[in-house]
Amino acid sequence: MPLPKRQHSRQRGRKRRTHYKATLQSLAVCPQCKKAIKSHRVCPFCGYYKGKPIVEIAVETGSEEKKQ
Repeated sequence: MPLPKRQHSRQRGRKRRTHYKATLQSLAVCPQCKKAIKSHRVCPFCGYYKGKPIVEIAVETGSEEKKQ
């Protein structure tokens, strides 16, 4: 297996890696609740996908009594 004659500099290796960049996730708008969600996934806020209810979302109430 051939080996390089000389070691590549750090700059040369870093130049090669400049194309590996993190990209932002593409977001879609839920047609039911109008919130931004990941595309092609069930909405975590309302539980709908393609206009059909898929997951039932439990709603937490803020008026819980404190236990003593």
